[in-house]
Amino acid sequence: MQSPSSPAFDGKAFVHTLTGSPGVYRYFNAADELLYVGKASNLKKRVGSYFLKPRMEPRIAAMVAQIARVQITVTRTEGEALLLESQLIKSLKPRYNILLRDDKSYPYIYLSSGEDYPRLAFHRGARNLPGRYFGPYPSTWAVRESLSLMQKLFKVRQCEDSYFRNRSRPCLLHQIGRCSAPCVGLISVTDYAQDVRHAEMFLEGRSSAVIDELAEAMEQASKALNFERAAKLRDQVATLRQLQAQHHVQGASADMDVLACCIEAGMACVSVLFFRNGISLGTRDFFPRLPLDAEPADVLTQFIAQYYLDRPVPRELVLGESLADQQILGDMLAQHSGHPVELKTSVRGERARFLQMAERNAQASLTGRLASRQTLGTRFDDLQKVLGLDEPPRRIECFDISHTMGEATVASCVVFGPEGPEKSHYRRFNIAGITPGDDYAAMHQALTRRFRKLAEGEGARPDILLIDGGAGQVAQALAVLDDLGVSGIVVVGVAKGPGRRAGEETLVLARDDRTLGGELHPGSSSPALHLVAAVRDEAHRFAISGHRKRREKARERSVLEDVPGIGARRRSALLKTFGGMQGVEAAGVEELMQVKGIDRGLAERIYAMLHG
Repeated sequence: MQSPSSPAFDGKAFVHTLTGSPGVYRYFNAADELLYVGKASNLKKRVGSYFLKPRMEPRIAAMVAQIARVQITVTRTEGEALLLESQLIKSLKPRYNILLRDDKSYPYIYLSSGEDYPRLAFHRGARNLPGRYFGPYPSTWAVRESLSLMQKLFKVRQCEDSYFRNRSRPCLLHQIGRCSAPCVGLISVTDYAQDVRHAEMFLEGRSSAVIDELAEAMEQASKALNFERAAKLRDQVATLRQLQAQHHVQGASADMDVLACCIEAGMACVSVLFFRNGISLGTRDFFPRLPLDAEPADVLTQFIAQYYLDRPVPRELVLGESLADQQILGDMLAQHSGHPVELKTSVRGERARFLQMAERNAQASLTGRLASRQTLGTRFDDLQKVLGLDEPPRRIECFDISHTMGEATVASCVVFGPEGPEKSHYRRFNIAGITPGDDYAAMHQALTRRFRKLAEGEGARPDILLIDGGAGQVAQALAVLDDLGVSGIVVVGVAKGPGRRAGEETLVLARDDRTLGGELHPGSSSPALHLVAAVRDEAHRFAISGHRKRREKARERSVLEDVPGIGARRRSALLKTFGGMQGVEAAGVEELMQVKGIDRGLAERIYAMLHG
């Protein structure tokens, strides 16, 4: 690290010591903070361009003025340098690099294995379960849409294993024709395996082969005078053909991504259209950080290098810009993925149409993002005026409570800043130990758990604390903050107006002395109220989704799972024998003993568990 008395870094002298080999260079400031990471086919020429040029862009000149140390890593090839540069940028996040901000793992469709009746499911995270993973998909919506389609076409089960094992009769999905009810044996293992195989072929992009097999089976059923089965197969073939016409890419099994970039007002948007095995999986927009003046080609180069570093790489990338390092980038991706990767810029036909679509998406998304940022700024400024604050708030937190008649109570905390929702800071609190339905106690517990850590010096302090509720809920918030000795937070309740109509909400204020103050009625045209309502609605949505997950998890769990000695087989036998949990609860000890594998001791334990 350079001390204040150390001489300034002599870039010209340093360049004379460099090699002409390919490699990666890193710039550090006087505090030894990483400023920039770059790669070069010739280190001497590339680094020299920063220190030997008489003139350069103002923002680049500002960065060069901060350089106090340069670190060099020599590589064997330019491709290795490009790979190392991408890894360093993604892990170290230098201030002046184009940085892809995308930390979410991508969703997959998971097909289990090692079971008589495998399941299809949504999956996100580590892929360490036995089975196959199809994807990645660009969004949760794309996976849900595909799974819904699979239910209509092949009727492969998608329920959780615990739910599947405890069924004693078919569920609603079977009633509406979306599941073949393997849970109660309404389909043989052989026929189910055939449906699974067809689903697997379809997800691999072999829909034509599936159609051929189903058409042949339809002919055989018709010849055997099994007209009901033939009609079902006919409908299945028709649905598959319709889907193939809607989503299939001409030119057969295209495995490609289409990328376009748009830059405006210091922001960039990269729009990607995903195609796997000839099937369109949808689109996704990315907004990489853009600290230095950059062209779309520069952004696409950095995006591709960072994005595909830890994801499956398609065989074809269709680009809206020609890249300076296009061949090197393609070779690096091919080496990284283990298969040829082709980067195309001059395309015709459908690929040109898809590229135009990606370019329009990028432009529209960027326009919307810029407008949203300007709108948010206006709303934050207006909220400052309405609440009489010295400056616009930087962090708003909002709490809400959700439950069903007191069951599975969940509190949510959402966070908004000048850029919009900060979802990485969202939190949920599972509420326990209170009288069911006591919203005041639930709010008191959630706020205590949130602000206790702040009182201990951990976490960020909000400028405004929004509470979904009126004076009673605001009083709970004030009591918690007083008990914990937390000050400097503006507390505002959001109470529904007359008729519970949107735009007529009342803001319940707290005075500086921690007592309830007056009320404000900003009105439906107030930008401040629009912001408050948006934050409140997001807290409400987040609380409801958490409550539903907790409630469903509790309801899916069988009481029998808590009985020692009861495994999946005995549990299933009990449910089938007595026609469900209601029958098991009505059975006595002697009746329970009639089930295979249930002796008197176990029957008595089951009876005691069910009857307290």
